Parts: sequence; C-alpha cells; structure tokens
Amino acid sequence: MKIAILSHNKKLYSTSRLIEACEQRGHEPMVLDVLRSYMKVVPSKPEVHFKGNALSSFDAVIPRIGASVTFYGAAVLRQFEMMGAFPLNESVAIARSHDKLRALQLLARKGIGLPNTGFAHDPDDIQDLITMVGGAPLVIKLLEGTQGIGVVLAETKKAAESVIEAFMGVKAHLMVQEYIKETGGAAIRCLVVGDKVIAAMKRQAMPGEFRSNLHTVGSTSLIKITPTERATAVKATRFLGLNVSGVDILRSERGPLVIEVNSSPGLQGIELATGKDIAGMIIKFIEKNVRPHTTKTRGKG
Repeated sequence: MKIAILSHNKKLYSTSRLIEACEQRGHEPMVLDVLRSYMKVVPSKPEVHFKGNALSSFDAVIPRIGASVTFYGAAVLRQFEMMGAFPLNESVAIARSHDKLRALQLLARKGIGLPNTGFAHDPDDIQDLITMVGGAPLVIKLLEGTQGIGVVLAETKKAAESVIEAFMGVKAHLMVQEYIKETGGAAIRCLVVGDKVIAAMKRQAMPGEFRSNLHTVGSTSLIKITPTERATAVKATRFLGLNVSGVDILRSERGPLVIEVNSSPGLQGIELATGKDIAGMIIKFIEKNVRPHTTKTRGKG
C-alpha cells in the first residue's frame, strides 16, 4: 500500500516508527508536511499538491496533526478523504478531539465520567464558575493549550480569581475543572486501536508538579488497568469517532474520569514503557480496515 503520513518532521520518534513499521510490512510510506500541502478543489478530480507536484492517490493516510494547525490540517485530510484514501482517524473526529470543550460535552452526553467542568465568557460570572466545580483548589486550562502548556493549578479561591481574570482579560478561552486530589499527580494513558486498549501506562508528575504530561518531565511506568477503565477508554474513543487515540484517565474515588482524548498520541513513552510494537499494531489495523471511499463520520455532534 501507499501510505501518506501527515507530519511536519519525519525525524520525530512517532513518525519515524510509523515509517519503519510501514516498510517492515512491505508498504510505501511518504511523509508530507501538512502545512506544505495544498489543494485543488474540483468536483471531478480533487487533488493534493506538495512542493509543486500533484500527488498520486494513496491507499491510506495517517494524520499526525497538531492542535495548533487543526483547521488547515483537517482541510488537507478531508481532501485525501475526497480522493478515496482511508484515514486512520477521520477529519471530523480529529476536529472534535482538538476542541477540548466540545469533546467533553460529547463525552458527557454519553455518560462518560469527567471532572466537574465549568466554562464562561464574562468576568462577572467567575464567582459562580468557581463554585460550580467545587471551589479551590481547581485546575484552569486554556482551550488552545497542548502538552501541559496553559494548565494552571489554583490552590486558593483568590488565586483562581486572579488567573481567570487575567486569561479573560486577554480574551483567552478557558475552562475550569475540579482538582482530583487523590490522584497524587498521576494519570493513566490508554492507547486505543480499534475497539481495544492495546497498551496502558501510568504517567507520574515530578515532585511539586501536578501535571503528568511527559512534556512537563513526568515519568512513566507499566500499570494494570481495571475493566471499567478499559471500557471507559474504548467508549471515549468510539464516541468521538476515532479509530486510534490516547485516552488520559484519572483514578478518582468515584471511578475513572477522562481528562483528554488525543487523536495523535505520541508513541515513544508508551512503547518504551510497555515494550510493545505500537506502530506495528497501527499499521496492522490499517491493513485490516483499508477500503477506498469508506470515510463515514461516526457519532453525532
């Protein structure tokens, strides 16, 4: 098969592993920088061009689209879908997952456990916003933040008011969530492919840090997840319409709580922690499911 990998850097661990897995299984991968790809939108024969050349058709596309380029990246992926390529994750599902608030609303509608979350526009509503999520300490997240950036723990009500007012003052979109103290700065990352959790790891924040994201220098270790956690990760992935995802879960006293569903999960941490060939499993999923012109948005919203 000819497989396009939408990534801005072929030397990134996840991208290089996907290239390696494709080649090991006899496929022909091509890495395309999504921001250097552009489109000819016509009814009869839609095209994607890259560095001055029209690309021939691909059997499948693996999108590694960052949240900062969601709009353009999803447009390019839609063009590949129009050309008949099988997307590992569909453009609409990726856009859903990148919109943190919308993703939580969709999961809440399906009954998935979540931290209590508040969202407001006007500074006059800050007091009630804080009360809605149970008061301080609480977590404040920029909707445009990624990899732990733009996430603040406000330990007092006064600190929460100051941070929220500051973010609102620069017209930033933010949401406020309850702080799940019993996690001790740990989160579970479940890697879902199809309808299965194929790997799971625990991500532990460093002392003095509450964010367990690897980009905030957290550590990883193997973990055995419960059947409920496994089912929650699979359902969250399916409800957003994704085929492959990294679902981040907190272990709370009231059960598993989903804090994020990542449509382009990094492979380095979980491959090293589990010793599993995650990239190879992803390519096997494509081999099993690839069909031309089969894009079909799943779920509602």
